[in-house]
Amino acid sequence: MTGTVADLAIRSLSGLADLDVERTQYRGHARDLAAAADADLIIVHGGDGSINEAVNGVMSRDGAGESGPGESGAGDSGTGGPGAGPQGRPLIAIIPGGGANVLARGLGLPVDAAAAIRRLRESLAAGRYRTIGLGLAGDRYFTFSAGLGWDAEVVGEVDRLRAEGHRESATLFLRTMVRSYYRSTDRRRPALTLERDGEPPVSDLFMTIITNRSPWTYLHSRAVLPVPNPDFSSGLDLLAMRRLRLVRIVSAVGQMLYIRGRAPRGRDLMSVLGSESLAVRSSRPIALQVDGEYLGETEAVKFQFVPHALRIVT
Repeated sequence: MTGTVADLAIRSLSGLADLDVERTQYRGHARDLAAAADADLIIVHGGDGSINEAVNGVMSRDGAGESGPGESGAGDSGTGGPGAGPQGRPLIAIIPGGGANVLARGLGLPVDAAAAIRRLRESLAAGRYRTIGLGLAGDRYFTFSAGLGWDAEVVGEVDRLRAEGHRESATLFLRTMVRSYYRSTDRRRPALTLERDGEPPVSDLFMTIITNRSPWTYLHSRAVLPVPNPDFSSGLDLLAMRRLRLVRIVSAVGQMLYIRGRAPRGRDLMSVLGSESLAVRSSRPIALQVDGEYLGETEAVKFQFVPHALRIVT
């Protein structure tokens, strides 16, 4: 954690948790720390990438999974406190410190660090937590979303811009989406095929978004919901596009922003709700992202829903 946040957390949680503070040094370090920590509680101060790393570290502790084809961005973690989670895994707590903070917002947590620490103290004192399911993309767990195609290409470009010193923001994502749409993504040759047990394959898809019943992302404070009623326990949901036409994209995003009672509809959209497993194959290498972290290119991913996987302080 940063010095200010760490000091505030130590003072606030005094009497509830004895904290050992570690600052991450490289991509994947949060995963290593979480996997090795001898603790009942892991507190992550960072963005969605750091949280994803820590979750994958926790899930690897009992052999439940290993990190997948890429690593995510750096953050900070602290360990200590009460009660172990499912199958002996420690509890996870979040002090938001990223740009989007999608998981924290989806859980109803304040994005201000000081407010989040106050909420964390109250929750620990009251023993409040919830058990959530996770998505699994190949062998990489995700908490709220994964994607193949255009959205993953945008995530990859934003990662590159962040490495050059640009600050992550909704404006940066929007600019990158527009630039990618006009300059780089292939809008002529659909590459993806969706496969599900007992169902015929669906081919000629340009992009797929798979969500763990949480917002796909946020536009400022407004949740972008590919499906209604996010609850982290009802399986994986998929939204796919058969065409990348600007008017269709604007319509779909508008529905995700302002229509809460149903999934987006349209001639070039398809959705699948509450799936336990599905696979997406590509006719060429295509971009993959999980929880807003770019994992490179792939040609096939099996997605699975893992119920009751993780206890998280709320």
